[in-house]
Amino acid sequence: MKRPDDYEKRREHLKALTDEQLKDRFWELANKIVEPMLDMGYKYTTPSIERSILLRMGFSSIEVKPIVDGVTKKGLMGKGAGNVVWRLSKKLGISVREAGLALAEGKYWDEVDALFEGGKN
Repeated sequence: MKRPDDYEKRREHLKALTDEQLKDRFWELANKIVEPMLDMGYKYTTPSIERSILLRMGFSSIEVKPIVDGVTKKGLMGKGAGNVVWRLSKKLGISVREAGLALAEGKYWDEVDALFEGGKN
């Protein structure tokens, strides 16, 4: 079976766009596609999912529990526990592992507050 070549017809609405406009259009559509997935991630994550992510980042189950508990207590579950650890590591200029272990020990939670401004970022 041969598919009829209708490329010219399908691209008619894009023909007059510059490369920059095409790039902008691409990112606009890509964001529209990804937006519902991100929204679901923010709304439907759970402590179990966040523990799983941290485990995959190399933390042990014993190290993960206080991190997820802290993220939950701070109201940052929708931001993702892994994201909290990663962003803290970038801010402090330390490894992800060091940041996570410090959080597990109860350190730097005030820094986390500042990073996420009480959950707004």
